[in-house]
Amino acid sequence: MTAPDIRAATEADLPAITPIYQQAVREGTATFELEPPDLAEMTRRYRALVDGGYPYFVAMLDGRVAGYAYAGAYRPRPAYRFTVENSIYLDPSFHRRGVGSKLLDRLVAECEARGFRQMIAVIGDSANAGSIGVHTKGGFKMIGTHPNVGLKFGRWLDTVMMQRDLGEGGKSVPTK
Repeated sequence: MTAPDIRAATEADLPAITPIYQQAVREGTATFELEPPDLAEMTRRYRALVDGGYPYFVAMLDGRVAGYAYAGAYRPRPAYRFTVENSIYLDPSFHRRGVGSKLLDRLVAECEARGFRQMIAVIGDSANAGSIGVHTKGGFKMIGTHPNVGLKFGRWLDTVMMQRDLGEGGKSVPTK
């Protein structure tokens, strides 16, 4: 099996990223969004993340964007500035090929290099075994479940919270 090439995303990747996310919104429970955003909105979101100093990657496999991952602010208050929340979405035709793990590994490494200390995964749907497995393999620990917090497709959904240290984590206080 060919390993994916993980590289920084560019705006030129957004026409391939957008339908991946749109399908996740329309058909999946990983996101609790109900209306798929268009390319203009995905571009606005991408720019906000990149301009905010957060990493955004794509996985290329078989000449296509197989998936993407990014980190963003966990919460807006300044005390959370060293904590990020990650997101990973894959084209369904590339599931179970190691793409999610490769994206997560690269995202973790880049967040550590940028001085972040904690990464939080907020996983939509406690039945999302694939995402829970990828995060467990990536060193995340289960920190809790919020039962019945999202309503999508006529049913209540949980969110699963997972967390991992980045670099020294909470063992020291950052100098900047």
